[in-house]
Amino acid sequence: MIGRAAKFAVSLALSALFGVAVGAPLMADNSSWITRETETPVPKLAPSPKKPAQSAAPAQDGRTDIRKSIPSTVPATGDDAAYTAFDQGQYLTALKLAEEAAARGEPQANTLIARIYTEGLGVQKDDRKAFEYYKRASDMGDIQGTFALGISYAEGRGVKKDRKAAADFFEKAALTGQAEANYNLGLLFLKGDGKPENPIRAFQHIRYAAEKGLAQAQYDLAELYQTGTGTNADALEAARWLSRAAEQGYPEAQYDYAVRLIQGMGLTKDEPKIPILMKAAADKGIVGAQNRMAYIYLDGIKVKKDPVEGAKWRLIAKKGGFDDKTLDDLIAKMPKADRQKAEAEASAWSDRIRVDTGMAEAP
Repeated sequence: MIGRAAKFAVSLALSALFGVAVGAPLMADNSSWITRETETPVPKLAPSPKKPAQSAAPAQDGRTDIRKSIPSTVPATGDDAAYTAFDQGQYLTALKLAEEAAARGEPQANTLIARIYTEGLGVQKDDRKAFEYYKRASDMGDIQGTFALGISYAEGRGVKKDRKAAADFFEKAALTGQAEANYNLGLLFLKGDGKPENPIRAFQHIRYAAEKGLAQAQYDLAELYQTGTGTNADALEAARWLSRAAEQGYPEAQYDYAVRLIQGMGLTKDEPKIPILMKAAADKGIVGAQNRMAYIYLDGIKVKKDPVEGAKWRLIAKKGGFDDKTLDDLIAKMPKADRQKAEAEASAWSDRIRVDTGMAEAP
C-alpha cells in the first residue's frame, strides 16, 4: 500500500485522556477550567502542530495533575481509495477497502478500521473491536496503532483499564519520537500512575513534546518551569512557553498568559496582546476571561475605556455563572440606556457564538 501519507492524516484527537482531575490553572485566577471530563470526546480531524522544533527523544533514565488534550495523526499510507473515501465521509466504503488492505497484511489499514469503530462512523460504535484492530496494527509495527493501544488501556476502552500497560505502549511509541506519546508518558511520570513518580522524567518527555509543537505540552511545560517541577524554577522560561501555547490558540494558555501580562509577569513585548488574547479565550467560553474583559474595558487596559463594552462582558460572564458583586454593583449604577445597550450587545454575542459553534436554536 503506497499513498499520500504527506497530504492526509486521520486524527485520533483524544482529549481528557486519563480522566484525571485537573489542578488549579496555570498562574491564573478565577478560571472556570478547573476540571476535565473523564470521557474521551469523539476523535476529530486536527491540523499538524505549527513549526515543531527538532529535538532528540528523552533519555530513558509528577506531581501536579495537568490538562491533557492529545491530538494525533495516523498517516494515510496504503490504498488511497480507502483514505479518500474516509476523508469524503464515505465510511462504509472506507471500511470495506481498509478491510481488504488489512487482509493483504497492511498494518495501518487496521488502525483506520479501528478508528471507524472507535467513532461509530457508518457502523455501530464498538470499543472492543476497535481495540482488537489497534492491537493487530501495533503487533504489525504500526506506531500509531501502538499509541492508540496505549490510549485504549489508559481509558479502559474495549479492555480493562491498565495504566501500566498504557505506559508500556506509550513508551514504545515515544521511543520513535512521537510527540503525543512522549507527552502522555510525561503525564504518567508526573502523577506516578503506571510509572513511578519521577518529575525529572516527566519534565523531559513533556519538554520534548513541547519542542515538537504540541500546544498542550507547551502549556504544561510553562507550569513545570513556574513551579520548578523536574527542573529549576525559571519564570522567564515559563512565560516563553506559555506565550507559545497562547500563540497556537490554546484557550487556557491565552487566558492565563493574558492574566500574567496584566500582572506584569509576562514578556514585555507581548503586553499589547492582552485584550487580543483575553478576547480569544472569552470567545471560546472561558468565563473567567469574559469577566476579565469587563475590567479591561472599564479600566482601559491596552484599550480605550468603554463602560458599555465592559458591562456587556460582565453580563456574559454572569450568565455563565461567574460571580462578581463589585462589577454588578458598578453596572447597576450605570445609566439605564447604557445598561440596555450592554444587554442587547451581550445577547447578540451569545446568539453569534451559538451559530458559530453550531448550537443555534431551532426556529
